[in-house]
Amino acid sequence: MPDATAPKPSFAPIKTQRTFEAVCEQIRAQLAAGTLKTGDKLPAERELAVEFQVSRSALREALRTLEMAGIIRNAKGVKGGSFIQAAEPDKIVQAMRDYVHLGKVTLDELTEARLATMDIIIRLACERATEADLAELEAIAERTKQESGVEARYECAAQWYKVLARATKNRIYGIFVNSLSSILHEFVQGPDYETLQETLIDSRLRLIRAMRKRDAEAAAQEMRKHLERIHRHVRKNMKARGASAA
Repeated sequence: MPDATAPKPSFAPIKTQRTFEAVCEQIRAQLAAGTLKTGDKLPAERELAVEFQVSRSALREALRTLEMAGIIRNAKGVKGGSFIQAAEPDKIVQAMRDYVHLGKVTLDELTEARLATMDIIIRLACERATEADLAELEAIAERTKQESGVEARYECAAQWYKVLARATKNRIYGIFVNSLSSILHEFVQGPDYETLQETLIDSRLRLIRAMRKRDAEAAAQEMRKHLERIHRHVRKNMKARGASAA
């Protein structure tokens, strides 16, 4: 049941040329203030349009924009309406992927960010990982050996990084890792990918041994060598694609 004593969002009339953007800004501001929370239902369209003093078409455009951004979900039916959506990390992953495809982020920038981010992650994981985390990392590395397909091995790698990020006990790093892994996926595969995978499996096992010893420096160095091998492979693939296209 809704809390009758909780503060209710209060919206101001809109007076701007791009009214739908102003509507979006006010709703985002209410989220930032904590007046709107996950699961809250926005007032009906007619009521919102009156409160904002905007047209129904401008309001609908704002609601569509917020839905595409993953902030609200629009449900139909008797109990339908616009509801504040729970955070969806996949939206962040897609936004970062779009930035790369649009040329707004280069592979070198991506490489630099990944090296720096993973250095922090591995050091925190060395300090905070539980025995269950380490056992799961070992199990994934061993399972990777049994997989023969390229895609299956990639899925193991993605899961391995996810568990590693989770071991930091900081959910933000999980979002970073998922984003970077997703973007690099399409650039990693190439003629020598399977040979690269064999080297990486051994690297993961060495890294886990360093983590068990809580040796953050050794683990960070192993991770850096591991990532540098991957990025050399990615650059080689991208050059080959460029030559082929030319």
